[in-house]
Amino acid sequence: MADKRDYYEVLGVSKNATEEELKKAYRQLAKKYHPDTNPGDKNAEAKFKEASEAYAVLSDPEKRRQYDQFGHAAFGEGFGGTGGFDFGSFDMGDIFGDIFGDLFGGGRSRRANNGPMQGANLRTSVRISFEDAVFGTEKELELNLKDDCPTCKGSGAKPGTYPETCSKCGGKGQVVYTQQSLFGMVRNVQTCPDCRGTGKIIKEKCQECYGTGYVASRKKIKVGIPAGIDSGQSVRIRGKGEPGTNGGPRGDLLVDVEVSRHPIFQRQDVDIFSTVPISYATAVLGGEIRIKTIDGDVVYNVKPGTQTDTKVRLKDKGVPTLRNKNVRGDHYVTLVVQVPTGLNSEQKELLRRFDEALTGKRSDTAEAENDKDKSKRKFWK
Repeated sequence: MADKRDYYEVLGVSKNATEEELKKAYRQLAKKYHPDTNPGDKNAEAKFKEASEAYAVLSDPEKRRQYDQFGHAAFGEGFGGTGGFDFGSFDMGDIFGDIFGDLFGGGRSRRANNGPMQGANLRTSVRISFEDAVFGTEKELELNLKDDCPTCKGSGAKPGTYPETCSKCGGKGQVVYTQQSLFGMVRNVQTCPDCRGTGKIIKEKCQECYGTGYVASRKKIKVGIPAGIDSGQSVRIRGKGEPGTNGGPRGDLLVDVEVSRHPIFQRQDVDIFSTVPISYATAVLGGEIRIKTIDGDVVYNVKPGTQTDTKVRLKDKGVPTLRNKNVRGDHYVTLVVQVPTGLNSEQKELLRRFDEALTGKRSDTAEAENDKDKSKRKFWK
C-alpha cells in the first residue's frame, strides 16, 4: 500500500474534482498509455493500469468516500478486500467506448445507423443594435443551403441507375471488430469505411451533385429576433439546417445574436442602467430634468439637496422578458452632481459669499484671494 501513489495525483486532478473532470483526465491518460497504442511498453502498461485503478475508485461515489476517509487502506485486507483492486464490480463500458472509439475509429457511442437520420444543424451569427435587442426585430440572412439534387432526386446515382447494397457491411452501415484488451475481448463497432454508414454503394455517380445527392445554393432567410434577447443567446429556425440522410428530416439553423454596445445604456439581465449629470444648482434647489430612456425622454423632478450618486428607479422602463414581452425590467439612473469649472472672478466671489452664508465664516481661500487683491492695489498706488 505504501508504494501506491495518491489516486488524485495519478489522474492529475484536485480532491474536489467533478465527475466530468475525473472522466476527462482518465480519458487523456488512457489514450496516452493504452497498450494497443504502446505495444511492448511495460512502463506504459503499468501507467495505464494505475490510471484505470484510480478512476475506478474515484468515479464510484461510495468507493471515493471510503478512499477519502481511509486512503488505500480502504481496499486492503482489513477492510474486506484482498489486498489488490477488483475491477469486477466496475463498469468500464461507457468510457472504454469513448476511448476505443478515439483510438480505433469506432466505439459504442459512434455506431452507425443506416436508418433515417436528422441532418446536422447549421450555425451563423447576426449583430443587432441595443434597441433591436430590447424591442425585437427581423433580419434577413443570406446563406448557402443544401437541397436535394433535382437531377438524381437526392439518391446521388446517375439517372437510370440505383445505389447498390454495400457488400462489406451487408447494408447495415456498420462493421464489428473484436480486439483483445487488458480486460478481455472488446467488440468495437464502427462506421463502414466503404459506404460511410449509408449501407449503399453508388457505382455511377450523378454528374450534377457528384454523388452527394445535394446541391448548394445561396438563399435568403428571414429571422425573427424576439424582444428581450441578449448577446450570446440564439434563435433556432426549424428545418433550415443540413438535409437528413435516408429520408430523415433536415437539421436546424442556429443564429447566434451579438448585441452592439450603447453609448448611454448598460444592460444587466432585464434591467437598464445609465448615468445622468445634474447641475450644482439643481442638486441644491431641486428642479425638473429630462432623462433619456429606451422609450424616449421622461421628466423627473429632482428633490432639493440631492447628493451625487443618488439612485433613481424608473419602473418598467427596462428590457422585456423573453417569455412575455409585456413584462419588463426597470431602468436605474445614477444622478451625478457636476462641479462647475472655469468660473470667472465674479462667479467665484458669489460662490464664496454663498459658502460664507452657509458656514458663517469666510474660507481660507477667500482670505488668500482678498489679501492678494489688497497687495495688488497697494503696489499700483
